[in-house]
Amino acid sequence: MNLNQYSESSAQPGLSVEKILKLRIPTPPNRHEQTAIANALSDTDALIRSLQKLIEKKRQIKQGTMQTLLNPYENGVLRTGWKIVKLGEVCDVKDGTHQTPKYVDSGIPFYSVESVTRNDFVNTKFISHEEHKFLTKNFRIEKGDVLMTRIGSIGDCKYVDWAVDASFYVSLALLKVKDQLSAKFLAHYSTSAYFKKEIELNSLQHAIPKKINLGQISEIKIGIPTDISQQLNLASLLSDMEAEIAALESKLTKYQQIKQGMMQNLLTGRIRLV
Repeated sequence: MNLNQYSESSAQPGLSVEKILKLRIPTPPNRHEQTAIANALSDTDALIRSLQKLIEKKRQIKQGTMQTLLNPYENGVLRTGWKIVKLGEVCDVKDGTHQTPKYVDSGIPFYSVESVTRNDFVNTKFISHEEHKFLTKNFRIEKGDVLMTRIGSIGDCKYVDWAVDASFYVSLALLKVKDQLSAKFLAHYSTSAYFKKEIELNSLQHAIPKKINLGQISEIKIGIPTDISQQLNLASLLSDMEAEIAALESKLTKYQQIKQGMMQNLLTGRIRLV
């Protein structure tokens, strides 16, 4: 209806009752068709609400499962078959370039904190192939690594599960895991309360924006099962739960799009329910 076009100019925009009463809207010619349209849209709304509730329930279940399975302690005692290690003992920790590169319209993706926090590694800035080659002469991001934010947002991790050819900024740390640690497990573990507490303890307490230095990342203590197969099993379980939630979210988006299409067709008379 685009009601904003009738808004009166004032400090707080609004509509007068007189203008509202004069508005003209298209309607089906009989109440039966109006009711049929309203029922169809209400049914779609109910389906969307039920799916939203299911997604929220699944998220809560995953959160509870994650905090239980990834807690290295039980009743204040280290779990049997677990050990506490420093991140630097099980990972090689690197950071990205400290110099802002020259960006180009297209080329090699250049990852930053936003790439991780938004989980978007497609819509990035780009650098030239020549600069990328220079920046990666000593090490580079590889499939199976973990990226971790360390400036602004700290401690957010992303497991690199795709074939990657990219450079990254100093605001990210690159964790190259060693044989005794599963990178997938580490990525899941980074969302646990225990890991977040360690991140805060090792970060610069009064830095603005928040920051954790590369050396302190290596000092972060993490709890891991000594048997890597158990790490893999836990990571697989949590990944399956994430995939289920993602599938439901995709279905929700589809239903919302369907409802939008129904509204455009049923409320304009393009499609008639007679």
